[in-house]
Amino acid sequence: MSVGMNEDDSSKSLVQLGYNPLVEAGRLELGANTDNLARVTAEHKGEYEVMGINGTHRAAVTGRRMATAMGRDDYPAVGDWVVIKNDVDDAKVITDILPRQTTLHKKRGGRDESRLIAANIDVALIVESTDRDYSLNRFERYLVLAREGGVKPVIVLNKSDLYADGAMEASIAAIHERFGDVEVIATNTVTDAGLVQLTGYIQPGVTYCFVGSSGVGKSSLINKLLRQDSIATTEISEKTGRGMHTTTARQMYFTATGGIIIDNPGSREVGVMGASSSKVGEVFDDIDDLVRACRFNNCSHTNEPGCAVQDALRTGTIDAARYANYVQLQKEIKHHEMSTYEKQQKSRKFGKFIKTAKATIGKRKAR
Repeated sequence: MSVGMNEDDSSKSLVQLGYNPLVEAGRLELGANTDNLARVTAEHKGEYEVMGINGTHRAAVTGRRMATAMGRDDYPAVGDWVVIKNDVDDAKVITDILPRQTTLHKKRGGRDESRLIAANIDVALIVESTDRDYSLNRFERYLVLAREGGVKPVIVLNKSDLYADGAMEASIAAIHERFGDVEVIATNTVTDAGLVQLTGYIQPGVTYCFVGSSGVGKSSLINKLLRQDSIATTEISEKTGRGMHTTTARQMYFTATGGIIIDNPGSREVGVMGASSSKVGEVFDDIDDLVRACRFNNCSHTNEPGCAVQDALRTGTIDAARYANYVQLQKEIKHHEMSTYEKQQKSRKFGKFIKTAKATIGKRKAR
């Protein structure tokens, strides 16, 4: 879905795409002109949909860029600003990616690694519904991922019509008690409660990415914001009371008021691969303060004297379940850091093996 643009007014067109001073600095750094600048609006198999001041095009990554890519993060993602040029037969190719201001990653299904799902996002709208998938621990994981990527998190409690009297207020109170002043918006697409607040929150030129489990109603909310059924949705299952996964690809949309929205396939699990211990500490700042207050720097927080964490658990100053989630997240991060280090070591050893093998073959040929 494209936005109405005036091709003779390039600055307005770029602003509609989310152009800002940081993007301008990145463009100047690469020496690109505005005619060759575009934003990735969709990701398809082997190519991307990009939108610039001259319209929307399909574009592939150049062979040179593929050859020099060290990992998935070296490829474009929805939300990226890219430099495009004409290739043979006027086909568009992506030659460069501008420096990313913010990022959002998720765990790749069945793999112990993360994947970049969107870039240059201002706000992550973390959607959860009132069914059995509702989990404060999952919110915590999304908050860590948002903080790691420099993205502002906002929690959206969808399907509020399914809440019993007073239950919604209790849920919001529990979120604020655990996460402090994080913003919470309660919505539902049956009575449209909360949609005025959510619509008012969407500002022109600002990029919002919807994340959350499958079937929590992200696509239905986006359709309401777009005021049309741009995204296919499914009926709620009478047996489970849950929606079904409908979004299969990341796509950027534009609201009538100029907001920029990225729809994202639902996540069955929320791994924190690629996140840092410091960002976990920002989400769990109270626990992090206690860790630093322990008598010993290498305190394991089990049975050492002067352990501030154990003292807080005994007195109920911190919640035991929340502390358990903190420990679990730190373990996952350390495991990922170790496995990444091992992969790097194996890669270095393999590189040395190839180099040695080439040198040996060269000597034999010289004989």
